[in-house]
Amino acid sequence: MQETLNYINENKQRFVDELFELLRIPSISADPAYSNDVWKCAEVCAEYLKNAGADNVEICQTKGYPIVYGEKLIDANLPTVLVYGHYDVQPADPLELWKKPPFEPYIEKTELHPDGAIFARGSADDKGQFFMQVKAFEAMMETNSLPCNVKFILEGEEEVGSVSLGDWVNENKEKLECDCILISDTHIYSNEQPTVTTGLRGLSYVEVEVEGPNRDLHSGLYGGAVPNPIHVLSRMIAKLIDDEGQITIDGFYDNVETVSDDERAEMNKLKDNPAEFKKSIGLNDVEGEKGYTTLERTSIRPTLDCNGIWGGYTGEGAKTVIPSKASAKISMRLVPYQTPEEITEKFTKYFEKIAPANVRVKVTPHHGGMPYVLPTDTKEYLAAKNAMQSAFGKEVLPYRGGGSIPITSMFEQVLGAKSVLMGFGLDSDAIHSPNEHYGLFNFYKGIESIPMFFENYSKS
Repeated sequence: MQETLNYINENKQRFVDELFELLRIPSISADPAYSNDVWKCAEVCAEYLKNAGADNVEICQTKGYPIVYGEKLIDANLPTVLVYGHYDVQPADPLELWKKPPFEPYIEKTELHPDGAIFARGSADDKGQFFMQVKAFEAMMETNSLPCNVKFILEGEEEVGSVSLGDWVNENKEKLECDCILISDTHIYSNEQPTVTTGLRGLSYVEVEVEGPNRDLHSGLYGGAVPNPIHVLSRMIAKLIDDEGQITIDGFYDNVETVSDDERAEMNKLKDNPAEFKKSIGLNDVEGEKGYTTLERTSIRPTLDCNGIWGGYTGEGAKTVIPSKASAKISMRLVPYQTPEEITEKFTKYFEKIAPANVRVKVTPHHGGMPYVLPTDTKEYLAAKNAMQSAFGKEVLPYRGGGSIPITSMFEQVLGAKSVLMGFGLDSDAIHSPNEHYGLFNFYKGIESIPMFFENYSKS
């Protein structure tokens, strides 16, 4: 192992330089204008996999953007780890809030990253993180220390719901046969308190529309006499959560997992710091479901948020209208035993139920995903925990994240393998936001930890 770690240390600067090449490619999957860039990024990823020592590297066609596949099969009697990552990124808007152009990576020291952080769209989500896997694999290959078989799938549609991945995995079950799946697309609690993510919430995402009059109306002639869809929609959204932070949708909590007091106590060893949490996002106070800590609200409890709302005139100057329609996007994060199908159906029925009779409403479901939990007594979790403890020199705790990676449940269902969520980012890395960044310390710790995971898992 020491030889592998020496190789990593000797090649740190090259690893960063190569990551910069990836980060310069605006592989935005949500915007068709960047289609060529997404394809170019897939080609560059394939080249890096080949150079790292992978065999049978392919750029696999799907109904959407391609999946990059590669493998190194050294012994059929050894376990096989399937590594997953994604090379597509979120749109960079709003561009004016970036300190420098989002696809021109640079390094800058920050309070949380005194060794420097890489600033660029995709640096933490997920180019910087999956690239750790590629470089760790390269280090093991160059030092003849790869202890098991490894397969890679890098997709280009994660940021738009992995729309093609499920079909491709089902069509290639034999090719993807494995014993566990390793994913670096999550974060740790802090550099002082490293964690392994043992749970992710699921997702139900809907778009709603409220329609009133058959056209936009002059607010002077009609105001006060007709329903204003913006007002109606705002009141309806407000009704979705009560004064104690509970979601009011009929039957919403019917199947929610009850987390034991012992597990909650273990979770709260993570030293929830309310003052620092508020400071980090510029708030005077927090809110949420009564009876739960901030840490619990963002991990083990289901939530509902309005992600966007619009209607009427939003251009420069004034235009005095009552709009004919108003719309909003709403996401609900789900916990074990809730399903996106169940929650979307319950939301739709409730939203229609609370709509006043003088408007028409429409609910359009978007993508969803199942929640996921990795038990802490599994060999997969223990291999990750021990690897990170060796790299960080500190106790590693289990941690349930608040986000969603729907493919984890799909992988288990189709491939029959557990996913290890071994990410190294921080909450503060501004993923999906302007000035996204990824600490050099975290990048290097990831590359150091991954070979130790492979070694631990192969011996378990």
